[in-house]
Amino acid sequence: MDIKSVLVTGCCGFIGCRTSQELANRGYRVLGVDNMNDYYDPRLKQYRLKELERLGNFTFHRLDIEEKEPIDELFKKEKFDAVINLAARAGVRYSLADPYVYMRTNAMGTLNLLEAGRRNGLKKFVLASTSSLYAGGQMPFVEELPVNTPISPYAATKKAAEAICYSYHYLYGTDISVLRYFTVYGPAGRPDMSIFRFIKWTDEGVPLEIFGDGSQSRDFTYVDDIARGTVAAMEAKTGYEVINLGGNSPFKLSYMIELIERCLGKKSEKRLKPFHKADMQATWANIEKAKRLLGWQPRVTLEEGMEKTVRWHMENRDWLKDVRL
Repeated sequence: MDIKSVLVTGCCGFIGCRTSQELANRGYRVLGVDNMNDYYDPRLKQYRLKELERLGNFTFHRLDIEEKEPIDELFKKEKFDAVINLAARAGVRYSLADPYVYMRTNAMGTLNLLEAGRRNGLKKFVLASTSSLYAGGQMPFVEELPVNTPISPYAATKKAAEAICYSYHYLYGTDISVLRYFTVYGPAGRPDMSIFRFIKWTDEGVPLEIFGDGSQSRDFTYVDDIARGTVAAMEAKTGYEVINLGGNSPFKLSYMIELIERCLGKKSEKRLKPFHKADMQATWANIEKAKRLLGWQPRVTLEEGMEKTVRWHMENRDWLKDVRL
């Protein structure tokens, strides 16, 4: 597709930052927006924003996609060929505490962007969705599985966003790729996710809080691979497609902890807690569609990715020691 200018929402988030860097490195003009909320320690977002400000073809606006009028004004002022919507309220457990903010951001925020794009000749829309929708499905998860029984408000609001995307494709012909991400990890990740916490706790000698017995498995996917796949989806003319981006090789949580211990050269103490009802026991992505439509597959193994992630932690531990979990 003929795309030169890209709006990335949630650009200071974990995936948003890396995707913005990937776009800028490929020569796209990138305008990033983020509301810089304090769902997790804002020092992580500030760190990522500093990294983005080093890019010559990146511009930042502080903006919330929940607010319709500022979005409309931005689309009138700037000319976007594509939108990559990575702004979202993430985290399964917190969505039980405040489901309303998840609906406002994940569903209504997506609608605000779609409507502004429709009125301004947008060529491409990419939505970040989640593997959490597959709860209870047969593995490996394929995109054609029905996902009509979400087990958390987080998953339900992502399903709502997918549904409104399909409506805009059907009614207005908007070219849309919906990407279901599988357990993304890497340097400068979210501090509310287990990998960030387990690295920090192991390094500092704090016991690990593990929900369950560690036998649950995840299809861990390195953030650089996710960024490549996201840009590939933006560049592809798909009509409307839901596409898995995952490692295609699930590993037990206990093995991930072993890798952290190996990289740090330290052993950790484990404290087991009851398995959370809203969590999934296992995830595993079928990525045949991503291979076929995008020419994409993951390149970074869990062992390589964990080594890079732990190295980043060690290089930044002076300020990470104060990050709120």
